[in-house]
Amino acid sequence: MPTNETATLTFRGKTFDFPVLTGTENEVAIDISKLRKHTGAVALDYGYVNTGACKSAITYLDGEQGILRYRGYPVEDLAQNSRFVEVAYLLINGRMPDKNEREQWSALLNRHSMMHEDMRHFFYSYPERAHPMAILSAMVVSLSTFYPELSQHRPEEPDEAINIAATRLMSKMRTIAAFSYKKSIGEPFVYPRHDLKYCANFLNMMFSSPVCSYEIKPEVLQALNILLILHADHEQNCSTSAVRLVGSARVNLYASVGAGICALWGPLHGGANQMVINMLEDIAASGKSVQQYVDDVKSSKGGKLLYGFGHRVYKTYDPRAKIIKASCDRVLKALKINDPMLDMAQELESIAMRDEYFISRNLYPNVDFYSGIIYRAIGIPKEMFTVMFALGRLPGWIAQWKESREDPMFKLQRPRQIYIGPNVRMVKEAERTSEL
Repeated sequence: MPTNETATLTFRGKTFDFPVLTGTENEVAIDISKLRKHTGAVALDYGYVNTGACKSAITYLDGEQGILRYRGYPVEDLAQNSRFVEVAYLLINGRMPDKNEREQWSALLNRHSMMHEDMRHFFYSYPERAHPMAILSAMVVSLSTFYPELSQHRPEEPDEAINIAATRLMSKMRTIAAFSYKKSIGEPFVYPRHDLKYCANFLNMMFSSPVCSYEIKPEVLQALNILLILHADHEQNCSTSAVRLVGSARVNLYASVGAGICALWGPLHGGANQMVINMLEDIAASGKSVQQYVDDVKSSKGGKLLYGFGHRVYKTYDPRAKIIKASCDRVLKALKINDPMLDMAQELESIAMRDEYFISRNLYPNVDFYSGIIYRAIGIPKEMFTVMFALGRLPGWIAQWKESREDPMFKLQRPRQIYIGPNVRMVKEAERTSEL
């Protein structure tokens, strides 16, 4: 929202005023959209740490205070009182569903859970050791060829058409994720069941087989709902920005989400929870104590990382990590699992939270620290951790893609650069090719 304030820039003897905007949570921004037009200069901001790329009504995040809200609802409240599919509806439609909307939404999720049978044959073409994220991204992009009638969204389309596209993608991506796991272990695919809810259906497709049914424990269902809710959106992070950037070219929803999946794959983003488990396994294999590993991290001067600690945005304890830690304790107790990784993780957290080295650097546990331990307890392998992250983040990607295309300020995103290469030069005689 515009204010009466302006920010004044003095540059090469001239003064320029730029509007100041304030968000509903009193976030302040200087609108430099006309900076180059007025001054001939651009702003250089590596990593976009000081750059707001859009206005958004979806997620509010305050890293200094440890606050995360979806459409105004604290994640703590949603994790305790809502199911993932309701939160998905909230993010995409801007409000919590009433009873009728919830039933219609669930019916759409059930109706679109099956994939076109021709897509099933794609899985057999992937190498045996293909990473599930590679399969997931390729299969999601392929959806646009099977459902082209809703692969392009136009602002004038009715909400029903948008919800069909959203539920189709949410349902089928869950099925694709489960099928990619079955492919990786060489087991036959398990088809979705219409009598099971969203998370229960996913667990059944993952762990049932023609000779063995999977017992779905309520504690596991609750934990999975919580994990997906806590990953559902996180403002303008790397993968969400990728979805908006690709979508700004008027790319269809499936291709935009495919770009988000690829961005999420990296160990500095969605792959961090897998790196936490790898780190804990390395500590156990090394024979060193947790304290010795912490000392090694401190003395390496950045050469060795403490995965699961610190965050690009949060400068305090990640609010999602607190919820996941409590859920982790409940799941392991319900499943009667004594996981040494949990003991090691708790010791690591205890040491780091007493050490001035980590406190002074705002290195607190983040959402990735305990989530991997829950997935291990459920039976989900490390290679699937990032896929689980993508399933949770999907409604946020859909909401962000939809919001960006309905924004009256919508335009193709095209960042500038500062060129530092050589000046103009010509090919020398000795460098010329004698034959073309």
